[in-house]
Amino acid sequence: MKHLSLMLSALLFGGVAAAQNVDFATPRDGDTLTSPFKVGFVVRRMEVAPAGEIKPGTGHHHILINTPPIAENNVIPADDQHKHFGKGQTETELSLPPGEHTLSLQFADGAHRSYGEAYRKTIRVTVK
Repeated sequence: MKHLSLMLSALLFGGVAAAQNVDFATPRDGDTLTSPFKVGFVVRRMEVAPAGEIKPGTGHHHILINTPPIAENNVIPADDQHKHFGKGQTETELSLPPGEHTLSLQFADGAHRSYGEAYRKTIRVTVK
């Protein structure tokens, strides 16, 4: 029984750690904002590098706005709902219309291929 408890703790801890690989420095989940607003990005266990070169352990940020997540190894499109930060930026300013919005921070490799769920964080914000 103790062995099972330790295994479950390890699995739960592993799940929590994976969810913490990327995060929004700002805003926070549930925030009410006024456009334009600052968005800051954080990544752990990877290094931020410009797009183009594919080097293990590196990548760059993307923000997905009101759109479903991108599966691991799939290329993130470039359009109004998929913002690329291929120069290695760690912050930006967004302008969104009033209402509720879903923002997903997605880390991807030099070819814009998603690192998947382990490197994604989704929050909801309201713009007034």
